[in-house]
Amino acid sequence: MQEKIDFVIMWVDGSDPAWIEEKNKYLDKKIDTSNAINRYRDMGVLKYLFRGVEKFTPWVNKIHFVTWGHVPAWLNTDNPKLNIVKHEDFIPKKYLPVFNSDAIEIHLHRINGIADKFVYFNDDMFITKPLKKEFFFKNGLPCDLWRDNIPYCDKDTDPLFEHILLNDKMLICRHFNKREVIKKNFSKCFNLKYGKRNIRFLLLYKWPYMAGFDNFHTAAPFLKQTFNDVWEKNFNELETTAKNKFRAVSDINQYVFQLWQIYTGNFTPKSIKETGSFFNLSDDNSELFNVIDEQKTDVLCINDSNLSIDYEKATKELAEHFDKILPDKSSFEK
Repeated sequence: MQEKIDFVIMWVDGSDPAWIEEKNKYLDKKIDTSNAINRYRDMGVLKYLFRGVEKFTPWVNKIHFVTWGHVPAWLNTDNPKLNIVKHEDFIPKKYLPVFNSDAIEIHLHRINGIADKFVYFNDDMFITKPLKKEFFFKNGLPCDLWRDNIPYCDKDTDPLFEHILLNDKMLICRHFNKREVIKKNFSKCFNLKYGKRNIRFLLLYKWPYMAGFDNFHTAAPFLKQTFNDVWEKNFNELETTAKNKFRAVSDINQYVFQLWQIYTGNFTPKSIKETGSFFNLSDDNSELFNVIDEQKTDVLCINDSNLSIDYEKATKELAEHFDKILPDKSSFEK
C-alpha cells in the first residue's frame, strides 16, 4: 500500500474587514511583535507555493489549507486534493476565536482525515525543485537532525520568540535526559550526514544538560502520533498556549513537536543542506532572487519581518522571479 503524506498550509488574509473586526474585539491597544502588521499581511505569492507543490511534489496525497474562513479569490476550492479547513473545524470551541499561530499549530493533528504523516508549511515557504517523498520521510520516520547548540541572539532577536523557544526547551528537559537519549540513539545524534556539526555536538556532549537547540524555519515533517503523545503528557502547558488568542510569553510552539520526535529517536538523520534556505525580505533581495532563479535550494522560506522596506516593490519583484520558474497555472488556481 502506498504511503500517504499530506501537506498542511496555514494562511490568513490580514486585509479581510470581517477578520479585522473580530480581531479588534480582543486586541490589546498596545502594538507589539505578537500583533504587528507583518504577522498577518499577505505577500501575494501564495499561488507559487501551490504551483511548486503540484510541479515538484505531485505525490502529495492531500493539501489541508487552514484558514480563519477566508480563501484567496484565485483558489480553486473544487480541487479534489484540496481540503479547506476553518479554525472551527478542528480547534475546540472553547479556544476560539484565535489569532495566535502558536495556538493554531498545536491542534493540527485534530484536522479531520489528516494522514498519519504530514508536512507543515507556513504560507511563506516554497518548494523550488523536484522532491521525492524521502526528502521528508524515510524508513517511516520524519527526516530531521540532531540540533544541540549554544543559545544565541543578536540585536534583531525577537524577545517574545526567544521566550517561546525557552518554553519549548524547558518542556523537553523535563521529559528527557540528554545523555540517555544520545546513548540510546547514538547513530542519530552523531551521524556522517551532519559533517562538521558533529564536532560541535561532541563538544556539547561534555555538558550533561541540553544547552539549546537550532531551529530551522522550514517545512516540517510530523507524525500525527507525536502530537497525541505531547498533548497526553503536557496537557496543561499546551492548553495555556491554546487559550492565548495572541502570542504570549507563556506559549509553546510547533518546534516542541519536532524536538519531541528527535529526543524520542523518531527521526531519520538528514544533512543541514536539506533544511532549505531562509531569507528576510529586504530592500536588497538580489541573493534571494538568485536562489530562486537558479533553483539553488529545495525548500525556501521568505520571512516578512522588516517593516521599513518598500514592501510593494519587494513583493512585486518577488512574484516576477517566482514566475520565471513557475509560470504555469496549477490545478489549484481557477
